[in-house]
Amino acid sequence: MQTNQQSLNAQATKQQSQIEAAHWSGVFAMSLCVFALIASEFMPVSLLTPIASAFTVSEGLVGQGIAISGALAVITSLLIPVIAGGLDRKYLLLGMTALMGVSGAVIALSGNYFTYMLGRALIGVVVGGFWSMSAAAAMRLVPAHKVPRALAIFNGGNALAMIVAAPLGAYLGAVIGWRGAFFCLVPLSVITFAWQWRSLPLMPVESSANKSNPALQVIGLLARRYVLIGSLAVGMFFMGQFVLYTYLRPFLETTVGASVETISTILLIIGAAGFVGTSLVNRVLSISINKTLIVIPMLMAVIALLIVSLQSALLPVAILLALWGFIATAAPVGWWAWLTNNLPDDAEAGGGLLVAVIQLSIALGSTLGGVLYDAGGYAITFGCAAFILSVAAVLAAMSARAGQ
Repeated sequence: MQTNQQSLNAQATKQQSQIEAAHWSGVFAMSLCVFALIASEFMPVSLLTPIASAFTVSEGLVGQGIAISGALAVITSLLIPVIAGGLDRKYLLLGMTALMGVSGAVIALSGNYFTYMLGRALIGVVVGGFWSMSAAAAMRLVPAHKVPRALAIFNGGNALAMIVAAPLGAYLGAVIGWRGAFFCLVPLSVITFAWQWRSLPLMPVESSANKSNPALQVIGLLARRYVLIGSLAVGMFFMGQFVLYTYLRPFLETTVGASVETISTILLIIGAAGFVGTSLVNRVLSISINKTLIVIPMLMAVIALLIVSLQSALLPVAILLALWGFIATAAPVGWWAWLTNNLPDDAEAGGGLLVAVIQLSIALGSTLGGVLYDAGGYAITFGCAAFILSVAAVLAAMSARAGQ
């Protein structure tokens, strides 16, 4: 009898182990999707100049491609639960992945500026839809106690893309042209689609998922003062960051006089520094989340002003940009920690709010940066970024005080 019981226990343990390990392949497939998605979203940063030349428009107008993707991401993140309805989330994720490939093809084959912007709008839909479902998908793929690890793997794809996307885009743009660089995203999307098809389980919508309106949940969260101020702080941070970051290539090319190879190297250094910062930021967050979120935008504002003062000094500018990447790439980890710390019972609605605020701010930041860069050059653009980041630091301090 004891032997039978031991056999049953061993079988149960084996089955539980199989359940826990069953969908890790799906987690890594999602991480590859994150990599392709982030690479698609920010590829224009390293290709502004050749795209602008091809369409005979300014770099500022090409930069609006990031703005339109951010705007569509905001709308999609808020409406995707309503639009998708009862569609199984596996097929919804597959549809988003297919749309990502279509976006890359549309941009690569675009014959004019309007078609280019259409392709950028499509990637915005994918960004908003995917990120709004990412946390819920992780909860369906692995047991509850493994969800943080799954989310960390997702963000690993994000960190890797931030390292290689911009410099690889600049390199491919020099070797096979900017159209070829974007077309490389198509086979990557196909590989991701096939992997997700095989590895993701069916994820039917639970009946309770449609009982509340996501938009009303977000409005309810914003009624809390510290959430409202914190959301404004998040928005100002990402807005200030992308006022500067979107127009790094034309600054390095025209003001600093850097070659394409040098620009690729600088962008690679920024990404690598960001990867290191993301790996280390948890140590700082364990001391104080609020203080970290105050100090980060303050340091970035100082860096922006120092870059303006140094003008065409290549080596000091490169060092400052590496420090910028080290700090800026780690900041989103802090804001997600702020979310789980302040809204433990409303993490899903709070996540949707955070995605919408971040994408809207990226759109506004790249739009404002484009207008300023075309009108007054890099000095006024980077100076404005410093001011906005300073406001973000003040708002982060106010949110911390309101939360207490």
